[in-house]
Amino acid sequence: MIRVGSGKVGKPIKWSYLLGRTVLFIVLTALLIVFMLPVYGVIVTSFKSVAEVSTSGYWNLPQSLNLANFIKVLNPDDGNLGLYLKNSLLLTIPASVFSIALGTLAGYGLAKYSFNGNAALFVFMVAGMFLPPQIALIPIFRLMNDIGLYDTLWAVIIIHTAFGIPICTLIMRNFFYTVPNALREAALIDGANDYGIFVRIMLPLTRPALAVLATLQFTWIWNDFLWPFILTQRADSRTVMVGILNLTGQYSVDWGGQAAASFVASLPTLVIFIFFQRYFIRGLTVGAVKG
Repeated sequence: MIRVGSGKVGKPIKWSYLLGRTVLFIVLTALLIVFMLPVYGVIVTSFKSVAEVSTSGYWNLPQSLNLANFIKVLNPDDGNLGLYLKNSLLLTIPASVFSIALGTLAGYGLAKYSFNGNAALFVFMVAGMFLPPQIALIPIFRLMNDIGLYDTLWAVIIIHTAFGIPICTLIMRNFFYTVPNALREAALIDGANDYGIFVRIMLPLTRPALAVLATLQFTWIWNDFLWPFILTQRADSRTVMVGILNLTGQYSVDWGGQAAASFVASLPTLVIFIFFQRYFIRGLTVGAVKG
């Protein structure tokens, strides 16, 4: 072992500890490279023309920072990327708000109220997380077609809200369990009703948990390809993840245009994470440490 610290007395550090930290650093660095490699490929390809992609491949650096692909995909006359981005926002924001709001109410009720069947109801709601969405494709498709919502954003909003409620309920219920019941009891003694307790006391305490849900829900819904592809048909109803497919030609693929569109489409989720980053880490560690 070695000793570190000032003076003659230092804290001993074992070689096994240093070796473990070194191995951990190497593994994390390797994982970072693996995860960032596709991002690197998309970025460098977005600055290449079709001819340059054919000659130099996807991984070599571009000969120059050519912004032609970005100009092309953002030009309304050459594509509908702006419309697809608008549709994604019109889908993602309401679906995120609805699922988080309903999950917060359900989580608060399950955490702070005791009634017969509380545990069974919680298990029933959380069980929706383990339901593969693929097995519900045909029933949901027929349902939306029968009620006249097929090929509209409302169909996708309803589905994402329904599938988002279980995870939102789970996270919010666990969070409300960490809030002392003494706060609610003191408010009741002071004459506050249930509505006032929830709005004025409980909701301000849920900022970290809400930041986690807002980041996760926005990212999941924005990046979803399955449901917009199944439940929409017209270009006016397509989201950006489905709309990027329209950049595929009949005989060739505009790899540079698709990479540029993918890069632009990823910016909103990056902005959301940066905006909520202050609360995101705190929300992930809520309840991890007692005392």
